[in-house]
Amino acid sequence: MDGEPRVFLDTSVLFAAIASDEGGARMILKLGEAGAVSLWVGPLVLAEADAVLTRKSPGSKARFALLLHQANVQVGPPATPDVLSQACSVVDYLPDAQVLAEALAAGMDYFVSLDKRHLVGNPRAGQLPFPIGTPGDFLAWYRKRLSGT
Repeated sequence: MDGEPRVFLDTSVLFAAIASDEGGARMILKLGEAGAVSLWVGPLVLAEADAVLTRKSPGSKARFALLLHQANVQVGPPATPDVLSQACSVVDYLPDAQVLAEALAAGMDYFVSLDKRHLVGNPRAGQLPFPIGTPGDFLAWYRKRLSGT
């Protein structure tokens, strides 16, 4: 295994991790806290999460920031137009294509999302350099990677 895997978290996963102390999304943050994985978000993911929390749950913003800090979540670069074009060839819905482009720009090993409409299970995702899956899918992938099988 070459270092810890670089894992991109979609906004939906961040909200699931805030909502529950148990479950796959929170387990991924705990792996980040332990230094077992390198967790990443993009500028758009961070802005979207902030906007939703400001609108729906401003009291949760401090907890959200603390969770990201404890899990050592890093913010990747914005996507270039070329990378966005590549993402748009996989995802038709522009907001999700923009988030996917951020993961591509940051050179991820795995993209974690709960969006089963545009991302998870997308038949065109096979052209990407990384898999897209739910928190549970990622944890299974990670266990398999650890066992070397």
